[in-house]
Amino acid sequence: MIEYPTNAERVDAARRMLNKVPEVTIWFWVIKILCTTVGESFADWINMTLGVGLVNTAIIFTGIFAAVLAVQMRLNRYVPLPYWLTVVVVSVTGTLYTDILTDQLGVPLWFSTTVFAALLAAVFGVWWARERTLSIHSIVTVPREAFYWLAVLVTFALGTAAGDWTLELTGWGPGKSVLLPLTLIGIVTLVWRLGANEVLTFWLAYILTRPLGANIGDWLATPSSEKGLGLGTFATSIVFLAAILVTVVYLSVSKADVIEDHDARPTGRYARPERQRLLLGALVAVGLATLGLLTWANQQPHTSALAAEEGSAPSCSGSPLNQTQATHHVAVSFPADSVKSYRTITTDTLALVRSGDAAGASSRATDLETAWDDDQDALQSKDCRAWTYVDQQIDPVLSAVRASHPDSAIEERTLDALLSTLG
Repeated sequence: MIEYPTNAERVDAARRMLNKVPEVTIWFWVIKILCTTVGESFADWINMTLGVGLVNTAIIFTGIFAAVLAVQMRLNRYVPLPYWLTVVVVSVTGTLYTDILTDQLGVPLWFSTTVFAALLAAVFGVWWARERTLSIHSIVTVPREAFYWLAVLVTFALGTAAGDWTLELTGWGPGKSVLLPLTLIGIVTLVWRLGANEVLTFWLAYILTRPLGANIGDWLATPSSEKGLGLGTFATSIVFLAAILVTVVYLSVSKADVIEDHDARPTGRYARPERQRLLLGALVAVGLATLGLLTWANQQPHTSALAAEEGSAPSCSGSPLNQTQATHHVAVSFPADSVKSYRTITTDTLALVRSGDAAGASSRATDLETAWDDDQDALQSKDCRAWTYVDQQIDPVLSAVRASHPDSAIEERTLDALLSTLG
């Protein structure tokens, strides 16, 4: 007797697709880190260099994310270009959401890290309750793909918050900060090779690649005066976008990362239950050791690397200065020749703004930024609170002068305020 499929079975079969994500090879991790680095540097370039602003940048990328995700979700199999374009965009979007919480709303990084970790656990919980698998080898239905991309978005937000919190706690510079996530990824890889749960180790590594890629991007883009390589955010974005494009073209031709299965395949490498418990205990021990390291680093004298990266105030003893106090401190504490040089550059920039020479004003503002950054260590050691006050006035000047459509009133107001502080 021939059994024909029921209507429900036909609908289910129609909804099932070839796996919508790539095989997890070395290429997966290479391009994932490249995408994360681009996400960090490209967002910074649009937000700060072009002067679009954090909220506006987030709105733009939310729209772009919705568009590229719609294209990706309409496909019935994994295609490298739309998939990795979605990863690039979601990396920028997730980063921006965390930055808005931190920079615009003042949410502490420890709190946003905790909230995103709980949210990710909730996503995984609902995903498992509905589908009984969290394996990326089983993304063959629309609901599973929706859960997958939601989890990816939250991992980027969580990785951003956890990575920035690490910088805040430790004060490590751009180069040094690469070592911690790199070491943790190495440990997770070793534990996976020894037979730990593939799903758990995959998502741990996925989260850790975000701070790793972001720290690499910061290291490349940060000026050499601040122990970076000085490529700048635009050059870093272009280099890594080119690397992503070359890799995607290679994968499109070679199909080295395509999973041609309709059904979830076994995830493969599993050790005996006792060994898995032992390896899980090892991961927990590594997590506790990492918390201990961060606690120790936080207790050492340091200036927040995150504050320096974002141009915000470092930790200084004493209450913040007001305008009158700052002007007095600058005159008393800072070298007269240096203050005179800043004042000259600021006056020149103001004159160029008033004459309508936007390019000239932007170039002169860069001279101010360079001179200020070069003197940072010396000035901070002389009077940290005065340095912080002036630094917080220079940032609005740079944003206003470098805006894609400069507002002369804002430019003049920020420049006049800085000149008042400089005497």
